[in-house]
This record gives sequence, structure tokens and C-alpha cells, in this order.
Amino acid sequence: MSDLLIETAAPPRLARILLPVEFSGRSERAAAYAQALAQHYHSEIVLLHAVTPPTIPYGTEGMVYAGMDQLADQQMTERSAMLRSFLAAELKGIPVRRLVAQGDTALAIVRCAAEEQCDLILMPTHGYGSLRRILVGSITAGVLRHAPCPVLTGPHLEHATPPQTIRFEKILCALDLGGEGEAVLRWAAGFAHEFGAALRIVHVIPESTWRAGGLYFDPDWQIHVAKEARATIAALQDRLHVAGNVDIEIGDVPEAVAAAAGEWNPDLLVIGRGARQGMLGRLRAKAYAILRQSTCPVVAV
Repeated sequence: MSDLLIETAAPPRLARILLPVEFSGRSERAAAYAQALAQHYHSEIVLLHAVTPPTIPYGTEGMVYAGMDQLADQQMTERSAMLRSFLAAELKGIPVRRLVAQGDTALAIVRCAAEEQCDLILMPTHGYGSLRRILVGSITAGVLRHAPCPVLTGPHLEHATPPQTIRFEKILCALDLGGEGEAVLRWAAGFAHEFGAALRIVHVIPESTWRAGGLYFDPDWQIHVAKEARATIAALQDRLHVAGNVDIEIGDVPEAVAAAAGEWNPDLLVIGRGARQGMLGRLRAKAYAILRQSTCPVVAV
């Protein structure tokens, strides 16, 4: 693959970063990325902690559970006190607002991002369901489906280095040719331009476009599909003023993206997610698998 040369690209606006926290070491380590970005963009960080309301014990649904409201109020008071001091030293010198919400965690994060007009949600990828949801937790999955802004996530955030050592020197853009393609490339190119980073594009053509079961289509069809994809991406690059070569791969989308990342070792991978249409499209349908296999943090636009 060849690096892309960015002629002009408007950097993404990251005036406000939403950082959901759960008072764990995982949250502390993920905060290093928020700190690094906030210091570069002079962003405000919104620290959000969501309190799940206490539940009525099974079998007592029809009963009035004495003290339930008092217990909920006590939880909110305790968590608010914890949030006031959480990451105080790490985020010193950065504008920070601290919010406590009550309710479903994923919905609270999505609602806060919309109400506070956040430009980025930053959260690690973790879960506690079957097989830990294969590294994509139910909370993260809900946020990815409904977030009104890009989401920076990945299991790698849980092992972040100190913010002063975090670098964005190589950005890989895994580009689908669906409706989100322009937004994804614009975000990736703008971010790379902001940090003076090298940018590469990889587009993966699924094997299903040139074979079905054990039957292979005319080899010329494969060449035609690749040529059409390259022409479409070239037109998109022209509109966004992003010049350079594009790597076209054929195969399983997550595996091919992971291979491209493994070859180049980028600092960030940018993908689409189909936020309001569900996880649709060739790349978007594979977003969770890409997250699982990525060798670096991922921004889902």
C-alpha cells in the first residue's frame, strides 16, 4: 500500500469529548486517549457516569419495595461524590464537566452525547456476557448503533500508555462504498491532516462478488469490480481533495482489514458504522468483527 498525500482536508471538530467512566482502572487508562486529544484540540471533556437504578427482587414485582427511592437517591449521591474527584489529577488543566445520569448505561451515553453536542465518544470495548460478547460489550454495541457522533473504541484503550506517549502518525481508513463513504474518508483525512499523519485507504471486495459456493465467476468480472471500485474511490478523493493510491483487497472484510493494519501498524483505524440505518452494508455489517481483530484503536464514524 502507498501512503496518501493530503492536499486539503478540514480537520474534524473535537470541541467536546464524552468520556463515560465506571471508576475502574479501565476507565483511567482509556482517559489517556481523551487527555491526549483534548490537549491537542483544546477540547472540553465531559465525564459521564451512569447509575443503573436498583431493581426489585424477582418475584416481588407486584409489591411496593420500601426504601427503593431512598436507595436510588443514595446511589446518586455517592456516585456524584466519587465522580467529583475521579481523574482530577490526570485531567488537571483541561476543561472538564462531570455529569451523573440514571438509567440504562448505553442510552444515557447516547442521550448525553446528543444533549451536550459532543463531537466524539471515547470508551473501551468490553463486555461481561457470553464469552465477554467477544470483546464487544452490550453497552458499547448499543452506543455504536445509536451514537450521534463518531465513537473511538477498542480493547487497546484498556492498555493505553501515558498521554504524552500517544502518537497519531499513521491513520488507516477502511472504506466502504456505501452512503457513509464520504463522511468516513473526510473524517480520516481531516484527522490525519490535523496531526500531520500518513493516511492509507483500504477497500475490501468480498469474495461473494466473484464466487458463489464452489463456483467462480469469470475472472474478468473480478477485474471489472476492482476497477469500478477504484474509479469510485478516485472520484471521492477528487471531491475531498485527498490525493494518493488506494489498496484494493479481495476476501473476508475483517480479515483483510486486519491484515492491512498488521502490515502497516497504524495508530488509528477509521471505519463506518451505519449509525441510523443499523449495521448494514459490506463494511458496516462487519464492524464488530473489525473491532475484535483490529491491532489498534478504532474510530467508527
